[in-house]
Amino acid sequence: MNLKVTIAGTEFKSPVIAASGTFGLGREYNAFYDVSLLGGIATKGLTLEPREGNGGTRIAETPSGILNCVGLQNPGVEKFVADELPFLDKLGTVIIANVAGSTEEDYLKIAERFSRTSVDCLELNISCPNVKCGGVAFGVEPASVEHITRAVKAVCGAKPLIVKLTPNVARIADNAAAAENGGADAISLINTITGMAIDYKTRRPVLGNVTGGLSGPCVKPIALRMVYEAYRAVKIPIIGMGGIQTPEDVLEFMIAGASAVQVGSANIFDPMAAITIVKGLTKLLNSCKIDDVNEVIGSLII
Repeated sequence: MNLKVTIAGTEFKSPVIAASGTFGLGREYNAFYDVSLLGGIATKGLTLEPREGNGGTRIAETPSGILNCVGLQNPGVEKFVADELPFLDKLGTVIIANVAGSTEEDYLKIAERFSRTSVDCLELNISCPNVKCGGVAFGVEPASVEHITRAVKAVCGAKPLIVKLTPNVARIADNAAAAENGGADAISLINTITGMAIDYKTRRPVLGNVTGGLSGPCVKPIALRMVYEAYRAVKIPIIGMGGIQTPEDVLEFMIAGASAVQVGSANIFDPMAAITIVKGLTKLLNSCKIDDVNEVIGSLII
């Protein structure tokens, strides 16, 4: 049974990757299981300087999902390289550094710094809705997606560049094509959908940041549709995400056009979610009489 997939020249031992912002920096979940068994790990969004994130309530449950406005809390690039990357290097799995910035200069400095490290790939986060500047501001319009992608690609050296797209756009296909035109080696989607929750008793927003990013099973139909539309618009590989909880979800995303997936919110309510999905995927493929997971990529029958 072959679970290996290759994206932009990088081989993943399985198509299941831990999503950025839901898996810490690897150490936390390694206490529960051997995270080297995953296809890869996408780090927390990393900024030039350390960030404490947003104040107030930062996570709230919603029907079939969660809202978060964590605000890119992270130790900063240099502390990550010095203290966290040596640990990640020993895991024997693909390490994807999620690059977040407030300005174009931030993105360029971080990407250039990571070009001189051992990380396997860069994931350009131009889709985070939980910061006041940067983030999703670069990812809404196709022209800005193409511009920032081209600029970062020029400084990231030999590191494959994955561009993480926001769903908060008019046409996801246009933004996917813009990333490809800018030189992206792959794209990942979707990031969270902007939403909010209100406490009717206090008449106040539940989240301290008023709005937040919605994720979990409730966004899966939207994510599937957007992966399908992006697959029809580009030739580069796609990493799909959005409400993945089961091996069946993985196959659905791959049939829609994803070459791999990222497991996000499921890690929060079940620390064993990602590894359970990996183990279950082998059984599912066997029951479907599929010897190679790559056979299902883009195989949707219309």
